Amino acid sequence: MDRLVIEGGKPLSGTVVIQGAKNAVLPIMAASLLAEGTTVLENVPHLLDIEVMISILRELGCRVEHKGSTIIIDTKGASASHVPEGLMKQMRSSIFLMGPLLAKYGKTQVYQPGGCAIGERKIDIHLDGLKALGATIEETGNTILCRAEKLIGSDIHLHFPSVGATENIMMAAVLAEGRTTITNAAREPEIQDLQHFLNAMGAKVLGAGTDTITIDGVSSLKACEHRVIPDRIVTGTLMIAAAATRGQVTLHKTQPSHLTSLIHVMRRAGVQIHVDGDIIRVDSRLRSKAVEKIVTAPYPAFPTDLQSQVMVMLALADGVSVIKETIFEGRLKHVDELARMGADIRVDMNTAYIRGVPRLYGATVEATDLRAGAALVIAGLAAQGKTVVERIHHIDRGYDRIEDMLSLLGAKITRLTALSKNETYAQ
Repeated sequence: MDRLVIEGGKPLSGTVVIQGAKNAVLPIMAASLLAEGTTVLENVPHLLDIEVMISILRELGCRVEHKGSTIIIDTKGASASHVPEGLMKQMRSSIFLMGPLLAKYGKTQVYQPGGCAIGERKIDIHLDGLKALGATIEETGNTILCRAEKLIGSDIHLHFPSVGATENIMMAAVLAEGRTTITNAAREPEIQDLQHFLNAMGAKVLGAGTDTITIDGVSSLKACEHRVIPDRIVTGTLMIAAAATRGQVTLHKTQPSHLTSLIHVMRRAGVQIHVDGDIIRVDSRLRSKAVEKIVTAPYPAFPTDLQSQVMVMLALADGVSVIKETIFEGRLKHVDELARMGADIRVDMNTAYIRGVPRLYGATVEATDLRAGAALVIAGLAAQGKTVVERIHHIDRGYDRIEDMLSLLGAKITRLTALSKNETYAQ
């Protein structure tokens, strides 16, 4: 497996253009199946998860090209409704295919999805929503078979505002007969982007970004062109990296309104943040201050996907900070890795107590999931000495060549590629 080698202790400085949002483009790629023709998506990053979704669409009969930051999806040859188990195990977002395939073919066979090991993430909310639209679902072992002669609009209340379930129901309901209303819907910006894409195809969806979404079913959809929103988690990761290294960074083509909770937390920590249209400037030449308490929760609250990264910043702040993780029970695994680097963090159940230390020290650490990997990279950038981050395939799922992006900001970071099983590496 590849690894990243980081020579830390240098403040980040410079300018970066933000990539498109992974969590927006994946459901949009799945939704392209709803229309026959050629869909063009712009501002798409090169990520492992996106390559897996491309492979799945090809298995279903689509022709897919990824040229630069553009993906072209031709669904004319699509005919299969069975998603291969091996591909589903590689990526949790493959579950997004249930809604579109069920709406298009009246049936689909999928499997329990894979993804990062950050805790239990049941798909019962997805299945209950599809059942409410008229689907029958049979679960045998790891196999899920969905059928529906006709999907009928329904009033659906989610017992938790699940992003994936909200999007899956939206995609199934656009071709259902009648009106579907989703209450307690997730409100994330990625859901708003999916609404914009579906409506560009001819769907009638209203309310994304609020807790109530209304979908009036239509008989057919047409292919379209769409530009994906900027990735708020990548933006936030770079903002935090700038603060942790006491640097000055300018980020272009961002969407600051998607990051209000992070901006609030960072300003409480004493970080200077300036917003000018789609540009965010971070100036953190002084040591950060502790933040009394951060609680992760569904959007617009503080995102779980930035919890591990902000913990690194607070590990180097003056005072004691508290972070409570309420979304995923397994999302504090990075604490042990940060402790290898000298962080002073105590975990009690789902709450981390972070006592700031004067400095971190380079070490060999292991990325346990996508966002934990990003946090360890930030820690390596801020630490004295050399840090080696292993199992970086997790990081590649959400960051487009993170070493190139950080090198633009002056980081000394190199990817070593494994040449053989005896761990001979080359740059």
